[in-house]
Amino acid sequence: MFGVYASDKPSAMVEQMRPTLDVLERTLAGTLHDTVKIELKVLRDYDTGIAVLTSGDVDFARLGAVSYVEAKAEAPGIELLASELNGDAPYFHGVICVRRDGPIHAIEDLRGKTFAFGAEQSTMGRYVAQLFLAQSGITAGDLKSFEYLGRHDRVATAVASGQFDAGALEETIFTKLVNEGLALRPLASYRDLTKAWVARVGLNPQITAKLRDALIAMRNPAALQALRFDGFTATTDADYDPTRAAIKENSRFFQKPRS
Repeated sequence: MFGVYASDKPSAMVEQMRPTLDVLERTLAGTLHDTVKIELKVLRDYDTGIAVLTSGDVDFARLGAVSYVEAKAEAPGIELLASELNGDAPYFHGVICVRRDGPIHAIEDLRGKTFAFGAEQSTMGRYVAQLFLAQSGITAGDLKSFEYLGRHDRVATAVASGQFDAGALEETIFTKLVNEGLALRPLASYRDLTKAWVARVGLNPQITAKLRDALIAMRNPAALQALRFDGFTATTDADYDPTRAAIKENSRFFQKPRS
């Protein structure tokens, strides 16, 4: 069984993930010489996504960088399978977005404005976005208010509808929703490691190795297009140290603003 938390609406998560899982089923069936069926479980939130992996309720899962770091701290025996590739690099971007026809044109214009973040555990929707804002001179006290909306698509919709002046979300979801007609524009971008595919503690070593090999070898254009990434690459736990640093430095966002 494979688990993924809902960073977008559940039906969109199925459309994004199922083609890749179908390719994995066929590849594993050939290498293991057995019938393989991978059940997809879309979890309601980030905490549940971490919990089902660390408890062994799913065999492998897709986790954002922050969720992987938290899961690794809770269950050190989980194993990285691969990270997603954006082009030829295991990095992707988040976006600070505003309404297309709105008056905000620079980061400093966010002072006194309302801001929407994604889930409180989100890499792009919270931690890296808040560090970027703090490094750019905007802390929580500079904003009129901010809220966590739980999912990237909710952030985009809330900003486009005028409920919030600006918001932070993953670039691939931003691009998808803009292409579907949401009147948004990017104000700034920031980057972090792509999502990790991770095996539970105690998964059969042969299956773990075959899963890793199948992911890294994946070239199916339709599956990768649906996934909105360009493939997979080998990765190590140390690669996620910058994410650990972003978590550690999160308090910078909550410092009192400059007088």
